[in-house]
Amino acid sequence: MNSMPKYLLMALALISLIACKTSQVSTTPSPAAGMFKVAILYPNGDDKTFDMDYYEKKHMPMVAGHLGSNLKFYEIDKGTAGRTPADKVPFVAIGYFYISDVAEYNKAIAQNRDAIIGDIKNYTNIQPVINISEIRQVVGNNTK
Repeated sequence: MNSMPKYLLMALALISLIACKTSQVSTTPSPAAGMFKVAILYPNGDDKTFDMDYYEKKHMPMVAGHLGSNLKFYEIDKGTAGRTPADKVPFVAIGYFYISDVAEYNKAIAQNRDAIIGDIKNYTNIQPVINISEIRQVVGNNTK
């Protein structure tokens, strides 16, 4: 008789642990109006090289670390095609930093400029093009 409350207690503890785990909501980061997007574009061209593995595993995480809490998330795109199948890919890669404050971003980049620029030679011979934009609207596709 005495063992029944122990099993009941253990079952309740297990249910509580499972409930805690399943109640945690996993959200995917997404852009929002009012945020800023820093796009780092790497134009394609003859004799251009780009080490995507290094960019993904070393360079972008390093720069992201310099941005601190201003960075909401980042993305990396690998160019795969142009406008038509006959067109070369216009950009071999594009990196995006989603931030909340452009002045804070510029300050962090300026403070770490030498490390960031010095690392570029480790993955590419392409001069990147930087574009900073304000996200004005994010609209999802609600069709089913």
